[in-house]
Amino acid sequence: MSRVFVTGLGFICSIGNDEQTVVDHLRELKHGMELFPPLQVPESPVKLAAPVKDFDVESFDPEDWTYPKEYRLRREVLRSFSPHVMYAYCSMKQAIEQAGLEESDVSNPETGLYTASAGSSRFLHRSIDKMYKRGIMRCNPLNIVSSVAGTVSFNLVSNYQIQGASTGFASACASSGHALGFAFDEVKRGRQKRMFVVGAEDCNFDSIVPFAVMRALSLSTDPDSAARPFDKNRQGFVSSGGGVTMILESEEEVQRRGVTPYGEIVGWGQASDGYNVAISHPDGRGLQNAMLSALKDAQVTSEQIGYVNAHAPSTPIGDLSEVIAMKEVFNNGTSPMISSTKALTGHGLSLSSILESGICMLNYKNGFVPGSAHIEELMPEAESLNIIQTTQEEKPEYMMSNSSGFGGANTSLIFRSCQS
Repeated sequence: MSRVFVTGLGFICSIGNDEQTVVDHLRELKHGMELFPPLQVPESPVKLAAPVKDFDVESFDPEDWTYPKEYRLRREVLRSFSPHVMYAYCSMKQAIEQAGLEESDVSNPETGLYTASAGSSRFLHRSIDKMYKRGIMRCNPLNIVSSVAGTVSFNLVSNYQIQGASTGFASACASSGHALGFAFDEVKRGRQKRMFVVGAEDCNFDSIVPFAVMRALSLSTDPDSAARPFDKNRQGFVSSGGGVTMILESEEEVQRRGVTPYGEIVGWGQASDGYNVAISHPDGRGLQNAMLSALKDAQVTSEQIGYVNAHAPSTPIGDLSEVIAMKEVFNNGTSPMISSTKALTGHGLSLSSILESGICMLNYKNGFVPGSAHIEELMPEAESLNIIQTTQEEKPEYMMSNSSGFGGANTSLIFRSCQS
């Protein structure tokens, strides 16, 4: 069994397209929400989103996209991209450069890639609509590989010439938590020496408004208060998109390359609610079991956890379910620091777990824990928990990151500082 370290990160998200910008936003509790132009139409009841900045990927023709020049791509590469694939590609390039990996480190049978994404509903709808209107053989032959749920894997494996294990995960908002957990197992058990884990989602009209039908989105028009996890009057989440990459390496590879890791992954757990297709168990049954499983896998106690980056999307049911679960797990009279960074980043669906795990790594490197922003009145059920509302200049040895998705899928990951 090998220890597993995080050696590289790449961020393309609503609060920054590079590590330092993300750190600055987190420390200052500066959010990425805005009145999103595609939503400013009468038929959309929701007006806010947390989009990626400096990327214009609204066109159905990727050749018309504008994005930072350092990621310039050839036409034949772009033809099979949808917007979130672009975000994923850029975040992976960033992580590879940041980790100092050589081409031979990226492309070999012992380096793999796990991804998490729901696919591009907008591009898939466009493809099918065009097929019916203009005929099957008039469509782009790459429409399928640019739009279905596996498109991130297809394109990254091809463009980065990945030779090791590769697959995609689709468990809604727990997807990248599953990808990280299974990638951790691959490296820990010696099946792979290095794993790339990438989460990515579109952020456009088609990816956002279906959640309004479910009454899951905030209908607020105030970007400064719309996303407020753990607040008594929370209304729903603010949608986001982007791409985040995390590089996991074995202890042997870390020593061979002489790199300084961000932190270590020491365990993870997963469990299902067995309750409802769309909403969390009212007692947080599945998430509670996932956290207990993660603690067992990491061989640490609940008392040792210093910070929890909660899933807490700012929905009435979701936040309450997680609060109840955390009160059961951390029932020794003390509570770790707890916050939900979705108040800053928005909710990126399958992107959320890897984004929030990446935030934990940034906390290790920079020595602070971000608060849970925008709380005006703490929900009474959470009053016994240590919900921090301001940035804390602390670096706990152990951190936990939780995620929950449709169908009652739950994951919990535990990290340890390398400098403790």
